[in-house]
Amino acid sequence: MKRLVVYLMAMPDTPALAQAAVEAGADVVEVGIPFSDPLADGPVIRRAGERALAAGMRTARCLEVLAEIRSRVSVPLIPMTYSSIFDAYGWERLEQDARAAGATSLIVADLPADERPELRRVQLVAPTSTDERLRLAAEHTDGWLYLVTVTGTTGARAELAPSLAPLAERARAITDVPLYAGFGISTPAHARAAAELVDGIVVGSRAVEAAEEGPAALAALVASLRGALDDVSAVA
Repeated sequence: MKRLVVYLMAMPDTPALAQAAVEAGADVVEVGIPFSDPLADGPVIRRAGERALAAGMRTARCLEVLAEIRSRVSVPLIPMTYSSIFDAYGWERLEQDARAAGATSLIVADLPADERPELRRVQLVAPTSTDERLRLAAEHTDGWLYLVTVTGTTGARAELAPSLAPLAERARAITDVPLYAGFGISTPAHARAAAELVDGIVVGSRAVEAAEEGPAALAALVASLRGALDDVSAVA
């Protein structure tokens, strides 16, 4: 079965949104811990982070939200943030507290694979990654390898990036770990096309947009993406 990862920014209403997403077919939930200078994030997630910070969503409060999400769902939960958040909170302390709150793994968007190898996390690779960097990330990744479909920031796009196919092909030649693609995947058509190439997809900006409209809108989006992935799984 193809896997569906849904990204949500940590906010007081995120537990209800995460539950709606899982009930509609999400297999994994990424939980964004906001940061004031999110280099990998496009305008939608950047604005969501600004709103979260304005609402007082500091790291400790985000971990409380994570724990509440865990009380509602059993799927893997993966906090996603930046190195500066770990620097401020404490690297070992944040990993321990996140896992105690229910985190299955972690994503640190700006931390290269060869730095802090003791921190078990999902590694990201991009079309610009060398084969050596792909191999290193695959060896150190936790569970699956995150293929960034484009060189740039997150955000919905009209078409699936043509750079995904060659990146997936190179990664397949190097590793047997599951490959999930993200950045720019926002529609059932994107999901279907990406699922022909990889084992799962990550939907961020479009999920955040839908979440702003409430649990029902998010559930409808997730259900449409789930249906597209299941179509591919059925053919395979």
